[in-house]
Amino acid sequence: MSCCWAGFWNIQYNSLLNLRYTNHTKTVAFADDLVVMIKADSIREAENIANVELSKISAWAKVDKIKFNEQKSKVMLLTRRKRKGQKEIEIDLNNKPLLQVHSLKYFGIIFDSKFLFREHINYMAENAHN
Repeated sequence: MSCCWAGFWNIQYNSLLNLRYTNHTKTVAFADDLVVMIKADSIREAENIANVELSKISAWAKVDKIKFNEQKSKVMLLTRRKRKGQKEIEIDLNNKPLLQVHSLKYFGIIFDSKFLFREHINYMAENAHN
């Protein structure tokens, strides 16, 4: 990688972060990782907003000749509410469904769908003994 690559990437990625997202959406980027967070009153609303936002991101990527990897992209529903019924959320990227997970590791922290951090605490406790 050239010494200029990081600077060029930051300039290019900045336009992605400045897309016209809804007020329900927050984007966070570090290096080539992007997190898109949606706040909504219902699962269906979150699903609809997320699919609209990912369509914007896909269009941006197509113009800038960038491809996001659907295999590495994940969806996680974060809530502390006890919901009855369906908790599945269908989000697509490049017309391919994204895998829904119940926990994911980001910057060394394991986030779970209830923000309990039990999995992270267990992981840290196991590694503290090594």
